[in-house]
Amino acid sequence: MAAQAGKDVLLKIEGAPGVFTTVAGLRARTISLNAKTVDATDGDSAGRWRELLAGAGVRSAAVSGQGIFRDAASDALVREAFFDQAAKRWRLVVPDFGVLEGPFLVAALEYAGEHEGEATFALSLASAGAIGFSVI
Repeated sequence: MAAQAGKDVLLKIEGAPGVFTTVAGLRARTISLNAKTVDATDGDSAGRWRELLAGAGVRSAAVSGQGIFRDAASDALVREAFFDQAAKRWRLVVPDFGVLEGPFLVAALEYAGEHEGEATFALSLASAGAIGFSVI
């Protein structure tokens, strides 16, 4: 697999059912997939080595991004998702890897700006249900 440009990682939010809008102006984005483990170690564990219960942990996904304001439509969708605190459907596209899609809550939304610079934003998403994965 060849190196990928970071700009090709896309973060999209669903506006109307089945219609996804790319969150414009993102300069940095991070996708973190997590799985908590369940320790099933007991007195009968071989050599007292830790045993983990397969498939029993809680899975989650977290997404963060930061960038500049560029598009009123995507800015409005993200802002509404935060203030409504409703789980919106998001699509995360990672070239040559796959597409993650599912419900996320906007856990944090920050705005900043320098007097002689551009207005910026940062957002954090937390998974709020089952996340699907499909290979590109």
